[in-house]
Order: sequence, then C-alpha cells, then structure tokens
Amino acid sequence: MTLRWIPVLVLAQLGNLGLMEAQPKGQERWVATWATAQMLVRPAPARPPAAPVTALAGPATTVQQIGTRGFDNQTVRMIVRTSIGGKRLRVRLSNAFGSAPVVVGTAHLAIRAKDSAIVPDSDRSLNFNGKPGCTLAPGVVLFSDPVELTVPPVTELAVSLYFPGETGSPTTHATALHNTYISKEGDLTAKAEIPEPVTTQSYYWLAGVDVAAAAKAAVLVTFGDSITDGARSTPETNHSWPALLAERLAANKKTATIGVANLGIGGNRVLRDGSGASALARFDRDVLSQPGVQWVTLMEGINDIGREAADQAEAVTADELIGAYKQLIGQAHAHGVQVIGCTLTPYEGANYYRENGEAVREAVNSWIRTSGAFDAVVDFEAATRNAGNAKRLRAEFDPGDHLHPNDAGYQAMADAFDLSIFTGKR
Repeated sequence: MTLRWIPVLVLAQLGNLGLMEAQPKGQERWVATWATAQMLVRPAPARPPAAPVTALAGPATTVQQIGTRGFDNQTVRMIVRTSIGGKRLRVRLSNAFGSAPVVVGTAHLAIRAKDSAIVPDSDRSLNFNGKPGCTLAPGVVLFSDPVELTVPPVTELAVSLYFPGETGSPTTHATALHNTYISKEGDLTAKAEIPEPVTTQSYYWLAGVDVAAAAKAAVLVTFGDSITDGARSTPETNHSWPALLAERLAANKKTATIGVANLGIGGNRVLRDGSGASALARFDRDVLSQPGVQWVTLMEGINDIGREAADQAEAVTADELIGAYKQLIGQAHAHGVQVIGCTLTPYEGANYYRENGEAVREAVNSWIRTSGAFDAVVDFEAATRNAGNAKRLRAEFDPGDHLHPNDAGYQAMADAFDLSIFTGKR
C-alpha cells in the first residue's frame, strides 16, 4: 500500500480548524517558528576520575561535568531550525527549572553555515531591554529585543550564549538532534566558529525563537514523548516527524504561514512525572504559552502504559489516560486552541511491552478514533503498523528497539496528515 493513501480520519467540525480570520492588512504578530520543551538536566552517573580531582576546577569540559556543574566563562552555540520565515526575530530564554539566577553575559543570533560556523553577514547581537545580556531568575522567561534578520522558512539558525560565571546545573532539553558547540573558555558569541569545541546534543536555557509574521500566521504545537521528540531519527538531518511535517507545510502555498513547534520530551508521561514534568503539569507552559498557537497534536501515553504495565504498583488504565486527554482538550479549547488526536503507535517487542499494556493501548486508540472528543484525528498507528501484526511496527520502519520509528517511519507519520486539517477544506 502506498503511504500517501494511508487513511487519515478527520472528524466533524473540520471547518473550525481553519486559519483565523485575517486581521487588518499589514498587521503583524509574534509567532513561534521553533520551540523546545525544557527540563532539569539529569547528571550522568559518577565515574572513577581519569585525572586528579583538581583537574575538575575551571570550565566544564566534558559532557558529565556540564550535566553536573553547567558552565563557567564559556560560550554555548546551539542549532535550531525555523519552520516559518520572517524578517524580525526574537529569542526566548527560560530558567524554568533552575533554583538560582543564571547570568547571560552576551547573546548572538545568526544563520548557520556548517557545524559551528555561521554566515558572517547574518550575525546579530541580542539585547534584553536594551542591554547586552540578562539575568535569568528561577522560573523566569525572558524575551530578547527584536533583531532585523531575513530568515527563509526551514533555515538553520545558531543561538550563542556566553555565561561569564558559574551557572549550576542547567535547564535543558536532552534531545536536540543537532550538535551544540561549547567553548573551552571565553566569550565567542560573535566568532565565525567555535574552535575545538566540546559537543553535546542538548539545548541549555533556550526555549524558543519567534518571528514577526503576517496576521494570518499560526503555530501547530506537537506535544508528546520521544516519538514526537524524534528519538532514533538521524541527527543533523531534521527527520523527526514534526520537522518533516514543517517541510510539507512550508512547501504548500495554502499552509506556508503555519509554523511547527516541537514540544516532545523523550520518556515523558501523561499522568506522572518521569523524564520531565508530566503532560498534565507542563501543558500550560509548553503549549498554551506558545506565541501564535492555534493547533496542538496530542500523542502521548505509551510510556505510561509500558512502564506501568511492567510495574503493577503503578498500573494505568485506559480510563485514566482518557480522563487526562479530556482535561487537556478542555484546557486547549478554553484558549481557542484546536486539538488533533494522534493514535499511539505499535510497540510489541519493546523492553516494556506487556499484553495487559497492549490492551490499554488498543482501548485508548479506539477512543481517540471514535469518541468525537478531538477536532481531528491522525491515525499514526495505521501509518506505521505491520500489515501481518498490527501490534508491531512495520519492519522497514523499525530501527531495532521496536518502539521508535526510524527516518522512514517518521516520514510516514508526517505524510499521514491531511493538510486540509489546517485550511478548513476537504
């Protein structure tokens, strides 16, 4: 069966999902072109030191030290990719999970060239309330002052932050799927590239990038766990399903003003904290606060089912997950945000697969498809399941862990969207 014909169920009242009515000509508004979900970094397990303890003094120079101590007199250059383009941008920084203030000495934004290198003429220094730096108090979100920079859709940007003093453990996102380049020392935010950097694949204190967009522009927030985050996709290729969907939207004239903000967290659960705060705990911050949000996809629950099916002390029922979905739908609708339900993909063969968990997944998927609670439904299970065994991923989509799709599987998920969901026309 050709992937483009995989069925997508779009529920009644589809017309309500269309773009908002045009505002007066020439009016602009801030819209997220990229965002990520934040969490407190988990330090790596302690290991026997390879050098005397005194060698740990000074800037953090290994991934383990960064996780434990953060940064000190170091520059961090992080790579993001826009969804929609614009000519004025701002950056959002957040100390959502920090317990102490963090000083950012200087900050820059540029178009990425390759690796840590930037396109020199694109480099812009960022101010915060007119000053070249800021202090991120615990829990605070700060917006940079706008900068003029013409950025096309689906373009990679480099955000460089200099931390002049000790930061402590960072507020982070652990699955950047792009290299982050960390200097040995000093303020290199304006440099064309970072020499001999330490690299990680995490974001630090970076919450989002917004563009001043046309009044009709809007954002789809993709909310979920590691399958939305893009786990097991190829790094540096933008092959998570939200990134691939952003390309589809950008390439279609009718949807080119719709951005995508990926707020997935690997290991996240709906009902309980785990890897990051639970979906119920983070929905307001990660979804409803996004500038320009008009739609949200909801695809989360497999970690609740898998982890708790294997541990009966934390068993979860379909009714409990459905109750949580109903609450999230209600919260979104109260803010004028439309909710697209996404069925949970197959996972037989995964480490935490259990038959009792599979029964919960099937019941949840049946409710997603038939309840009418969502404004639209995209059937990810149908897009990825094995024709001979619906409990398993298709072999050509399975990277070997039987849980996360590979690049081809994520492409099938992105292709499963009928773009008329976003235009109000069948």
